[in-house]
This record gives sequence, structure tokens and C-alpha cells, in this order.
Amino acid sequence: MQPNLVEMFLQEADELLAEIETTALNLADEGDEAVNRIFRAFHTIKGSGAMFGFDDVAAFTHHVETLLDLVRENTVPVTEQLTNVILESADQIKLLLRAAQGGEPVEQTSQEALLDRVRSLSSPSIAVQEHKPVPATIPVSPKLWNIHFRPDPLILSRGGNPALLFRDLKSLGECTVEGHTDTLPPLAELDPERCYLWWTIGLTAAPGLTVDADGIRDVFMFVEEGAELRIEAIQPVEEVAAPVAPSADGPRRAAPTTDDQPVHPDGAAKSGGSSKEATVRVPASRLDRLVNLVGELVMNQSRLATASARFHAPELAAPVEEIERLVAELRDDVLQIRMMPIGTIFSRFRRLVRDLSLQLGKEIELVTEGEETELDKSILDALGEPLVHLLRNSIDHGIEPIEDRLAKGKSRQGTIRLTASHRGSDVVVSIEDDGRGLDRAAIRAKAVAKQIIPPDANLNDKEILNLVLLPGFSTAPSVTSLSGRGVGMDVVKRHIDALRGTLSLTSEPGKGACVSLTLPLTLAIIDGLLVEAGETQYIIPMALVTENVELPLRERARSNGRNLVAVRGELIPYIDLRQAFHVPGTGPAISKIVLVRHQDQRIGLVVDRVMGTHQTVIQALGRFFRNIEVISGSTVMGDGRVALILDIAGVVRLADRQCRDRAALSEMIPVAA
Repeated sequence: MQPNLVEMFLQEADELLAEIETTALNLADEGDEAVNRIFRAFHTIKGSGAMFGFDDVAAFTHHVETLLDLVRENTVPVTEQLTNVILESADQIKLLLRAAQGGEPVEQTSQEALLDRVRSLSSPSIAVQEHKPVPATIPVSPKLWNIHFRPDPLILSRGGNPALLFRDLKSLGECTVEGHTDTLPPLAELDPERCYLWWTIGLTAAPGLTVDADGIRDVFMFVEEGAELRIEAIQPVEEVAAPVAPSADGPRRAAPTTDDQPVHPDGAAKSGGSSKEATVRVPASRLDRLVNLVGELVMNQSRLATASARFHAPELAAPVEEIERLVAELRDDVLQIRMMPIGTIFSRFRRLVRDLSLQLGKEIELVTEGEETELDKSILDALGEPLVHLLRNSIDHGIEPIEDRLAKGKSRQGTIRLTASHRGSDVVVSIEDDGRGLDRAAIRAKAVAKQIIPPDANLNDKEILNLVLLPGFSTAPSVTSLSGRGVGMDVVKRHIDALRGTLSLTSEPGKGACVSLTLPLTLAIIDGLLVEAGETQYIIPMALVTENVELPLRERARSNGRNLVAVRGELIPYIDLRQAFHVPGTGPAISKIVLVRHQDQRIGLVVDRVMGTHQTVIQALGRFFRNIEVISGSTVMGDGRVALILDIAGVVRLADRQCRDRAALSEMIPVAA
């Protein structure tokens, strides 16, 4: 299937704009290297945009590129104003790309105002006034270039057009194109879908335009694979006096002006350096389809194993075991393909923290740790919105204004720490700030005022903090553009519940608060423990299981109805699934208790039988069953039966409500004299 080159450009533009945003925030710290990365990103967007018909994008980006070229030459200094213009320019390019794809048209007034700021920063008089240049010697960029281009013979069948490349080169200056026909075959042997020509191009840079080898190579970006490309500067570099700003790190080095390393058909230049691992860009929909197919394969492998055991066919035992091993390896490899480092979403939050800090007049530093921690892409995509809510809460509610922090003896700059780490088979993402913390008294008073709890309610610390997770709950004194409407924490809770994760809150008054999100690695295929209660089979995620113990009837009688069991001297509460799910009949004389982890404590689930481990392909419940809180999904067993996947948090909430209802009922029934 022919690749959609426009889609490829749009995807690459998104990645380049994200890189621009991240790099711009480090501009003051990284200096020359950051400036060069930003320049090349804008330059690539301009060249590729012009190639694929996004002329408005190319025209706008040209002005920003001119400004960045002056920064590279030390004519314009790196300032906070420059960083703001770069970030706003990246935002404007996003709007232009969206408009070109049928979105809302770009407001020309705001774009012209932004371009005026770009031109103002590019003005030599302003640059000289701010920069106070001193004479220095810098190299002059070459004006004449010789380009040797022999394309991949399959360039035409892949949608490439050399004539368009030459048109794009003309945007850099005057071109002289010479075609070579020495490799043309006889007419009878000519294949119209192959390219037999190669070219030599002479390029004279346009007056006032800086052209380097990297800029020329960007023109050939999409046709470089399998081609020979050699770029040579044919004008000697001269040393001239030019104004250069003083720098603590010394003068910037000019970019190299020659590139005489030919690109070979394998796409890599000859060098003694290490080779970079090849990567392939694949649409996410194809990965989703692959995961679904592997899920079907896992279920059918389970059916095959069940059938083999039922018919007692020894000649099938070895092949079935081998298929089970191969399917397990395939499952792990496919799921690993969908794993992505969480740093891909961490980086976007630096801009959010910076902009909101300026808006609120606060000084806040975002510290990130564990960016290499990997999660399934589907979870990462769904995690962005909850993290935005939590960061906004920390910025608006948590971190105090500068004067308040100084009065408390704190540093004027607040810190928000965003971390990710593995905990067993889960990933824990934490958002911690060093702000004022959660005010228990204010939370309780607000809950009483909204009639969420009675005034004499006896709540522990955890229950008080969890009140902020209720819909419509907010302790903000007034509604602002950021908060106060009670929308946020309940949204976060719903998102995390949908991801089969858990949320916990901790806070120390005057020192800050921490929100921890515990998430599964994947939502597609999990290892589960198959259990039975009555005639129904259930799956408990193995990641939560710690151990299994027996529960004889005499042990239940000994606990006097308190649903507690002693395990090696530790009293552990348990939930009887038969009782909680109203399963008819009586259980066996000796039941099983599956001990699971829930919010940093152990809880037992009483079942009739434990059947063993099972590779579980998670199937979503239909819309008629979406409100069943104790079930997070289902799976098809090898014998064709359906097993329900338990949502442990939902089971605990159900048991808690049932316990409260029974207690309320006992208070209503009078005790006989």
C-alpha cells in the first residue's frame, strides 16, 4: 500500500513541534545546542511544509527561522522574550496545520501581532542595543554549493518526484540542474516505473539567506533512503570581522559548511561511529489489530489445551505445550511493542507548569523522575488528562504565592515532583508538591455544609481526604479560570478507575500533598487466577494476589461473624463472594481465601475453589453492563464458558455498603426484651 506522505509529514510535524517546545524551555541552560536543534526543527517544518502544499506554514515559519538564524550568529541574544516567541510560534504552526486540514481558520490579527514581535526581535538595531557587540572573527557561510543526487531507482513508484525537489531547492537560491543519462537502458528494456537518471545541481545561495549543508539535506529528507547524496561547498570559507556578543561559555562555533560524506544506498554515511538501531513507524491502529489477533490466538490456544486434556491424547501433549510456549512469547513481544516510556507525556507538562506559573504570578519548578518507566500506549493516551488536572490543582491550590512562602520560611520557588516507578507488575505515578497541603478542617466543614456527611460523623484521616474525590466538591473560596467549580478530582478518579488503577491521597499540613496513581502495565492481556463461587467463574488479576489459604467452617464460627481470619498471627478482613454476590446454595466445608493487595493493605476473597492461573484476554463488557462496578471485563475460557474479571476496588466498595446497610438495619429492628 502506498504510504500517505502528507500524513507522514503531519505526524513528523507534531513530533518536531513537541521537540521545539521541550527544547525552548531549556534554551537558557543548553545554549548553542538547543538553538541549533530548534532551528533545524523549524527549518524542517518549513521545507517539508512547502513540499506538501502547506504554504501558509512555510511562509510563517520562514520568519521564525530568520530570527533563529540571527540567534545562531550571536546577533540576537537568548532571553525570556525569545523563549516566549518560540513557544507561541510553535502554537501558531499547530493552528495553521489544523486550519489546513479543515479546522477553524487562523485569526490573521493575532498572527500579524506575533510576526511583529518576531520582526522586532530580528531588528538589527534592537539586537545591537541589547547585545552590545564586540568585534570578533566568524566564518562566512559558503554561497556556492555542488550537489550530486542519484535517487533510488524506485523513487517514482514510491510517489517521489525529482522535479519537485529541484523546485524546493530554488527557494534557497539560483539553481543550475544538469541531468545525466549514462545509465539509461535501451528503449525495449526500459521500465517506466524506474528512475534511471541522476543529477548534478549547482546552487548559489540567495542574497541575505544563510544556506548550510543541513538545510540542503532537508530538501531530500523523504527520498534520501536508498539514494546517493553528496553535498559540497565549493567556495572557501573566509574570516571576517563581525559583531559577536560576549558569552560566559565563549563564542559560539559556526555550523560546519561542508558535507562531503556521500550517503550510500543503505541510508548511512561512511563513518567509524556507532550505527543507530533502525526503527519502523507503524500506525497505532495496526498495533491494536495485532494485539486483538494475539488475544484471539491466546483464547484458541486455551481451547486447544482444554480439548487435548479432555481426550487424553498423549501424542498432542508435546505440540500443545510448544504452542503454549510460543503463544506466550508472542504475547509478551507484541505487548512490549506497545510499551512506551512515560517520559513522552512528562515532557509536555513543563510548558503547562511554566504558563500557569506566569499566569498566577508564582515561581514553580517541575522535577520529573522515572521518565524511562514504560506503560502500554493505550494507558499513556488516557493518562494525560488526569495528570493535567492534578498538576493544575498543585499549581493553583497547593503551591502558595511567593509572599506566603517567604512568610512561612520557605523558598520563593515551589517544587512539583512528577515521578514514575515500577512496583511489582504495576506502575506508580506520583504528583507531589511542597505547598500548603490539604486543610482537613476546611474539607470537613465543606462536606457538612453540602450535607455530604452529618456534623457528628466520625471519619478517619483517610476518609476525610477522600472527600475531595467526590463530584462537585471544592474548597476553593471563589470560582476562577483554573478551579473552584468542583470539577477535577472526581474526573481523575473516574479515569483511573476506568484504567483499573487506584488513587491514594496523602498530605502533611504546611508541607505539601501527594497523589499516587497505581496503574497496570497493560489493559489487553493479563495473567489471572481462575476461581469459582457457585457455578460462576471469576478471574482475579495475578498482580494483586499474594497467597491462598484455607478457611474451614470452624474457623468462620470462631471469628463470631466478624469476617476476620488469622494468617500467621495477622488478622486479615475477608469478603465472602457468595454472600456479596447473593449466590444461592451453601459453600463447601473448606473454602479458599485468596489474599489480594488493596490500597496498601491485604484483603481476603472467599471462593469455593481455586482453579489455577490463566492467560486472560480482556474483553470489554457491553453497554448494558458498564455500570456493574465489581466487574472490569470478561474473558472466554477454553471450554467456551465466560469468566468475569473482578474489579477488586469495586468489590471492596460493594462489601462496605452492604456492611453499612446491615448495621443500619440492625439499629432499626428493636431488640426483644
